Amino acid sequence: MPARTGTAVWKGNLQEGNGSLGVGSGAVNSAYSFPSRFESGTGTNPEELLGAAHAGCFSMALAARLSREGFTVNSVETTAHVHLEKGEAGFGIARIDLVTRGSVEGISAEQFKEAAEATKTGCIVSRALSAVPMTIEAALV
Repeated sequence: MPARTGTAVWKGNLQEGNGSLGVGSGAVNSAYSFPSRFESGTGTNPEELLGAAHAGCFSMALAARLSREGFTVNSVETTAHVHLEKGEAGFGIARIDLVTRGSVEGISAEQFKEAAEATKTGCIVSRALSAVPMTIEAALV
């Protein structure tokens, strides 16, 4: 399998500088800055991109699990809320809250929640982020 790449360029000091974040495929190339990361400024930030990667991995892994279990998956939609907070050691990712909604034929709400919980610790990105506390909220639509 090929290595995937992400790129970043930063120009200037921390609070007044700016930069761009991108991916090797060229599908994402976005500006970022101190305000977009630590305040509510325009542009993206590493945590937002991490959240998108986590949501994408989780949705794909949950769909795969449910399909293997014999269910027909119409869709899985996940949002990852990545919480950046300042602690004693400085800024860090304090937790990730996953919220997933599924349209799955022949499954009960309880079965869906159980599969989502198992996937929370099993998807590739979740495993890479295992040092970060994670929650899951799962429901059928």
